[in-house]
Amino acid sequence: MDKIDIAFIGGSGLYNISDLRNQKWIDINSNFGTPSDSICVGELNNNKIAFLPRHGRKHNIAPSKINYKANIECLKKIGVSNIISISAVGSLRNDYKPGDFVLVDQFIDKTYLRSKTFFEEDIVAHIPFANPICTKLNNLLDKVLSKLGISYHSSGTYICIEGPQFSTLAESKLYKDNWKCDVIGMTNMPEAKLAKEAEICYVSLSMV
Repeated sequence: MDKIDIAFIGGSGLYNISDLRNQKWIDINSNFGTPSDSICVGELNNNKIAFLPRHGRKHNIAPSKINYKANIECLKKIGVSNIISISAVGSLRNDYKPGDFVLVDQFIDKTYLRSKTFFEEDIVAHIPFANPICTKLNNLLDKVLSKLGISYHSSGTYICIEGPQFSTLAESKLYKDNWKCDVIGMTNMPEAKLAKEAEICYVSLSMV
């Protein structure tokens, strides 16, 4: 298979990319079990693209049950060096309105049931994660969103909760007022951490 440079991981409501030419769904083996679904590969504007529905095409995988390690390893295996993660999020700010896109640049991880590293056995490694997002790819998305005239915000802190329940009002106030979070979701952690470990450029394009 030819190297595929860019992969999209689709969140709630995004289960395929209709404009991909020469589409085919392929199965990739993982050392960490089964990924969320087969991976769709195709061509978009003469670029080879991969697409993976995070919750499966039938949206049958809950956030805590997603095999994040398998997903990232399978994308790495087909040569992906850039991931654009597309996610649905809730807003913790009045000015981040429904329909707005957010270029997330920071995370707070409040999940506790998920395996969060590839380095659990035989080797110990510690990666820097102060800046979890690929700045170069984020800047490209910023330019594209601006050119398209889409309502968006160029930065935001994403708090990732375990789910599947939404947060209580008291929790949301804590995240907003004390922790200065902007949006809330359930899936970008440990996805972003694993991408960093796999040396894949990762950005989070979230929609309120």
